[in-house]
Amino acid sequence: MAGHSKFANRKHRKARQDNKRAKLFTRISREIIIAVRAGGSDPELNPRLRMALDNARVNNIPNDNINRAIDKGLGNTDGSIFEEFVYEGYGPGGVAILLEMATDNRKRAAADTRHILSKHGGSLGQDGCVAWMFNRKGIITIIDESLSLDDLILHVLEAGGEDVEEQDDLFIVYTTPNDVYTVAEALKDKGVSVNEVAIEFVPSNSVDAPEEHEDTIEKLLDALEDCEDIQNVYTNLS
Repeated sequence: MAGHSKFANRKHRKARQDNKRAKLFTRISREIIIAVRAGGSDPELNPRLRMALDNARVNNIPNDNINRAIDKGLGNTDGSIFEEFVYEGYGPGGVAILLEMATDNRKRAAADTRHILSKHGGSLGQDGCVAWMFNRKGIITIIDESLSLDDLILHVLEAGGEDVEEQDDLFIVYTTPNDVYTVAEALKDKGVSVNEVAIEFVPSNSVDAPEEHEDTIEKLLDALEDCEDIQNVYTNLS
């Protein structure tokens, strides 16, 4: 399977996240709020909330922050109403960029996103211009030095997963979006240490960044990830 850009450069992304804990907390808290408003506060009945809560715990988000986000989602406290949608565009050298947005101000989000892309040699495109290059997949990341790739593949196939990829010090398990939580739970039952569970956009085919644009693309991705209204950034980079 083609490399998943969000995890292919995981070490670099994680280093940035460690330096921006407040931003990370905000993004995950926002996901909890949206998940509760969409499907209620019972994680057993709301798979999206289960994933958000699992990721909150993996990233050591305090329980107080989690509880406040749930309360906001339930409408027990004042909170913004977030609108979700996708923007598509291009980076330098024609790199495909897909952005998952979650904002309480669509006009601000559009203006800020367009400005960031333009400043770094990219552009906002029409709906559908790059979405066809990506597939929606369930993603399970596993960090377990004691686990062999062959053993994990066997567990994943038995659990109903689709594929496994090894990248540096982690394994990435691919599933259908509907099966991701079921597969994650089955792996846990097998004693596998699941790190993160998510539903992401995965490129059908990956490309290398044009050498002359590498620095500019990296700065563009940094700026997009820093944007308040952007939840997730995806590219077709290998």
